[in-house]
Amino acid sequence: MEERGQKLQHILHNAIDPKKVWGTSFGIQYQNQPWFGSSGNLSTQNQFFIASTTKLFVTAILLHLEAQKKLSLQDPIAKYLSQDILTGLHVLNNQDYSNQITLRNLLAHTSGIPDYFQQKNKSGKSLEMDILTGHDQSWTFEKCLEISKSISPKFIPNTPGKTHYSDTNFQLLGKIIENITSRSFVENLNEIILNPLELSNTYLYTDPTDNRPQKMYYKNKVMDIPLAMSSFGPDGGMVSTSPDLLKFIIAFFTGKLFPISFLNYLEVWNKLFFPLEAGVGIQRFKLPWILNPMGTIPVIMGHSGLSGALAYYCPEKDLYIAGTVNQIAFPDTSFRLSIKLIQSALK
Repeated sequence: MEERGQKLQHILHNAIDPKKVWGTSFGIQYQNQPWFGSSGNLSTQNQFFIASTTKLFVTAILLHLEAQKKLSLQDPIAKYLSQDILTGLHVLNNQDYSNQITLRNLLAHTSGIPDYFQQKNKSGKSLEMDILTGHDQSWTFEKCLEISKSISPKFIPNTPGKTHYSDTNFQLLGKIIENITSRSFVENLNEIILNPLELSNTYLYTDPTDNRPQKMYYKNKVMDIPLAMSSFGPDGGMVSTSPDLLKFIIAFFTGKLFPISFLNYLEVWNKLFFPLEAGVGIQRFKLPWILNPMGTIPVIMGHSGLSGALAYYCPEKDLYIAGTVNQIAFPDTSFRLSIKLIQSALK
């Protein structure tokens, strides 16, 4: 493992790019042997924002609650949400489809609900671009709904073959978790995942004065956006380290958080952002044969985030990888680096 570790570390050092990547932190487990490495301005103990990789924690909580018979993914969301939340949530061609949406639709991004964060509103602006151009701001769950309801849905819920990535889906799932358990999302996160797995460096970022996480980069600019990061909550507001994130992704796929048989229900794939596909609460990275003729880039499942963080599992090789490149502007960077690390680890 020592020689393999040196090769992996060399890859991380070479990933540092004065225009794109200022720091990396990764963990890999292969053949039950973990390895951790870092480069640039990150160490393996540095905490970083994992952005939408947070969604994988939400998936785990919901599956845990399903195992306890507290919910079914087939349940309509109307069973758990108040009428003021439901009204106008999904109105397409003057017909309200809000009552047809299930928990599974939210998890799989098959609800058709607009994305409050990345989609443009009627004035042609998105909350994402407003923040990335320097306007740090905070928002509430109610504001997310207000923005989402002002944008037209993409399709009728559960339309075959249709997916639309929406952070609003996971804002709603966070609220549903709270309503079902009569506990805050943070309390559920701690009780179901963080405390049992002893993830002491992982938490939901809620305090804008908290300076523990490494600041992210957008191109060559440091992004100091604590108000925004403290507002994402269940759709992308968590902080972790590469050792903690690796421990979590292993637990997710080995039945430590919910019955391992539940994984079969998650692997229903629809096109998302090439080459990512959406499952039910998880993602799959799979290159077509024409781009991977030798099959040297394996299929991996898990989730990634806009911050350059990711956590994935390769079933074919029983390999796990988690980490970050801490860069918002170039979303393919973390995948390209992960592929190099995976290929090197498998040699």
